[in-house]
Amino acid sequence: MQVCERLLARGEAVVGVDSLTPYYDPALKRARLNYLKQHAGFGFYESDLADPRATEAIFDAVRPDRVVHLAAQPGVRASIDDPFACIRANCDAFVCVLEYSCRHEVKHLVYASSSSVYGANRTLPYATHQPVDHPVSLYAASKKANELMAHTFAHVHGLPVTGLRFFTVYGPWGRPDMAVYLFTRAIFENTPIRIFNNGNMRRDFTYVDDIAEGVLRTLDRPAAPDPTWNPERPEAATSSAPYRVYNIGNNQPVKLLDFVATLEGIIGKPAIRDFRPMQAGDVLDTCADISALKRDVGFSPSTPLSEGLRRFVDWYRGYHGV
Repeated sequence: MQVCERLLARGEAVVGVDSLTPYYDPALKRARLNYLKQHAGFGFYESDLADPRATEAIFDAVRPDRVVHLAAQPGVRASIDDPFACIRANCDAFVCVLEYSCRHEVKHLVYASSSSVYGANRTLPYATHQPVDHPVSLYAASKKANELMAHTFAHVHGLPVTGLRFFTVYGPWGRPDMAVYLFTRAIFENTPIRIFNNGNMRRDFTYVDDIAEGVLRTLDRPAAPDPTWNPERPEAATSSAPYRVYNIGNNQPVKLLDFVATLEGIIGKPAIRDFRPMQAGDVLDTCADISALKRDVGFSPSTPLSEGLRRFVDWYRGYHGV
């Protein structure tokens, strides 16, 4: 939504595609959609990108100049509960986007990967030159598969592709299954918040406006072959093909209990804490090395957690009337 809004604000014509699945309340998705429909330059198709015929028809009708692919079935635990939905949304849909982007000679495809790809890797900060061959969830594996698929199309067809590994995105209009939303709701409703691994975790929380700005900065800089790429010592994040992968995170990991305390202070009431053991598929810490993003596109996320949480809580109060 925020990426669309920024593109529209600078005069771009934008067409959105979403199947509006019930993974979480579609009412929130439709509220976002209604907000965007106020802009004259916005069009929308309610369609499943994993349906090749439907996606081909949309590409034929729209003939996009550039594509931003942020559609996915998110969630580590969701991929454990329903692996088929994860692969359909994250892999079947992506190959359709790749194929029809090639057929229509799209000038640049930017897509969402995830910090989850780092999996069992414990070398911090996470850097794109590190190996990511040990995923700890099917969701992570699906996003790594996206990067491999993207490179294949860049190599075979010359399609310029850039993948962005997002780090714990939060902010207004965000997903209700994310910790920021879940904890805020629980505090307002006086219900327990579940704190896994007894709070001994750190996350690189990244405010949504910083993510949206990073998406636009990379979109405006199409991936190109790396002239220094050496097949005998291959660099993972670049290629002899027009292919790039970047981390996009706040580069300031926060302890989970500090995050809870900050949220309590903004809302003005304490949380009821329910400490739980570590969940399957989770990782202990995330921290993004964003030096490549800063070097290549001149941008790095900078919104402090306290400011981002305040903006989210203000939106939450208005949206839910509390």
